Amino acid sequence: MLNDIITAQLENHDSFYIYDEQHIRSQAQLLRTHFPDVDFFYSLKCNPNPHILRTIFSEGFGADAASLKEVQLAADAGLRQSQIYYSAPGKSPADLEGAFNAATIIADSIGELDHLERLAAREGTVAEIGVRVNPAFSMNGGDGLSAKFGIDEEMLLPILKNRHMPHLMVTGIHVHLQSQVLDSDKLQAYYQNVLSLADRVEAALGRPLMYINMGSGIGLAYAAHQTPLDIPALGLAAGKYLARYRNAHPYTRIFIESGRFCVGQSGQYITTVRDRKVSRGKTWLILSNTLNGFIRPSIDQMMRPYPDAQPFEPLFTCRDAFHIRTLKNDPPSEQVNLVGNLCAGTDLIAEDILLPKLAVGDAVIIDNAGAYAAVLSPMQFSSLTPPAELFVTAAGSVLSD
Repeated sequence: MLNDIITAQLENHDSFYIYDEQHIRSQAQLLRTHFPDVDFFYSLKCNPNPHILRTIFSEGFGADAASLKEVQLAADAGLRQSQIYYSAPGKSPADLEGAFNAATIIADSIGELDHLERLAAREGTVAEIGVRVNPAFSMNGGDGLSAKFGIDEEMLLPILKNRHMPHLMVTGIHVHLQSQVLDSDKLQAYYQNVLSLADRVEAALGRPLMYINMGSGIGLAYAAHQTPLDIPALGLAAGKYLARYRNAHPYTRIFIESGRFCVGQSGQYITTVRDRKVSRGKTWLILSNTLNGFIRPSIDQMMRPYPDAQPFEPLFTCRDAFHIRTLKNDPPSEQVNLVGNLCAGTDLIAEDILLPKLAVGDAVIIDNAGAYAAVLSPMQFSSLTPPAELFVTAAGSVLSD
């Protein structure tokens, strides 16, 4: 069915994203099924498409907002203040004031704590806030590292214990150290370290926490050489110590950010051949809106000279993260370079790839385009018409952006 929808949309668009509602719902339900005692957030920065937001929020997810605009987008999609958590470094006074009555604000620095105390005093209220903690441990189990995010644990605990903040009540913590983790043991160790951190924070506060946001980390297998994370097994293992924690802390909610898990593989990017060229024995297919439409496959090519390159999220996940296909049923018969229509030599998405022979107007389809795709791509480059964003409902209807 999806190929038929793509074919029909080629009548109106020469480049577009297409997002699959059914896939998003299936991924969300997978998480909720295997983590029954956890509340999940969706990180809007992955993909703020309004149809995606309404879909994933209808599955019971809250919002992890990284800007005041994302707070507003979550509210526009139907979430209440209590379901929106605003966590980002470097919030401006205008950001804090704009979100004060629209979201739960997660303070990222001592300076933000001070500003929120003054703001709450001016409002004549005691504001319930969270704090992002840079913990005394790392994702790999070693000592904590210096970071731009959060307040170092060893600085925060004395503040919570001793500082007079009469207009603030710290009710929760937020920790996030790494995205795209495919190692279940690593995630389990991290979760347990966060729960131990929560005990130390509670001891400093002298009262229970209302919530612990353990951040993201649940990864997707982008490439064939990666082993997918076993969500049922992870949920079963984590459920045992999460249940023990909940028994000892019955009023503390556990949050996990879903990251790109629900949306990353829900999207495909479709572009079309604009021209064919042969240059000194090589065939070049000029496509519509490649680097400027979906930048990450071009970054994959830029990293080719560095076979040992480590992930650099959200720009680079791994080599061979994007599979390219066509609508042709013919066997591969032609080795080509796939490039875009920008005046830039880096506008390359595949070199010496073997494909069926394509003519002008034929489609090239790239997978893994549901997260950190349209949001990262420089669509103002050369002032070209940007790709459309289309949403396929579970019933098969196509909605535009």
